Amino acid sequence: MPSSARGPAIEVAGLRKTYRSKSGDQLVLDGVDLVVPAGTVTALLGPNGAGKTTTVGVLSTLLKADAGTVRIAGHDIAREPDAVRASIGVTGQITAVDELLTGTENLRLMADLNHLGRAGRARVTELLDRFGLTDAAGKPVATYSGGMKRKLDLAMTLVGAPSVVFLDEPTTGLDPRSRRALWDEVRALVESGTTILLTTQYLEEADKLADSVAVLNGGRIVAQGTPDELKAVHDAGSLDDVFLALTEPPAATAEDDVPADEKENVR
Repeated sequence: MPSSARGPAIEVAGLRKTYRSKSGDQLVLDGVDLVVPAGTVTALLGPNGAGKTTTVGVLSTLLKADAGTVRIAGHDIAREPDAVRASIGVTGQITAVDELLTGTENLRLMADLNHLGRAGRARVTELLDRFGLTDAAGKPVATYSGGMKRKLDLAMTLVGAPSVVFLDEPTTGLDPRSRRALWDEVRALVESGTTILLTTQYLEEADKLADSVAVLNGGRIVAQGTPDELKAVHDAGSLDDVFLALTEPPAATAEDDVPADEKENVR
């Protein structure tokens, strides 16, 4: 079935989020509206501190919104947070692997957390093979290269076969070969019907991978469309030019300027 026929996997309307700190309230999201069709990739772009990670945090139930509505895979995040968590996978900017464990042990831990039982062993074997980690499966993750750790991190995200995956700058720090390998995995996920919301600082990555690009600036989505549509509207030769036309340097009140220990994050 075409993804458009299945309806949106992510629906966001009027999303607002303010961080409270000793230096005063700082509004990060000011009425974000976003729709991501099922079985597609949407790239969320914006300057550093624009609120991309905060958006992912709210959509993945790690942060509580101040206002607005969000539905993920048909579930309202405020009323059905457990159903949302059962439907999603999240790969953050920092890899969540345990370097003291082996690759197999990291994946088995995730299988246990997902209550996969006996099926967990088969799922672990499948993912090790899929990400080319079989030969290193029994080695401590501390011995892995950066690209291998990122592959394992994504494999751990996929253990529970989520229908919606959030990738928050997943290729930061990877060499070109490892980045392209991760792109191939993203394409394979989408071909299997998974929905991806991707944040990235690499405009080429968004151009290559995304069915739709949404630009976040000033706490709002200021443009959304296919890469070609955005380039045509702004008479631009690249997404870099589109990005520069739509965004400004982050203000002093952006999310990156709020000390982590002062953020009023509700989990």
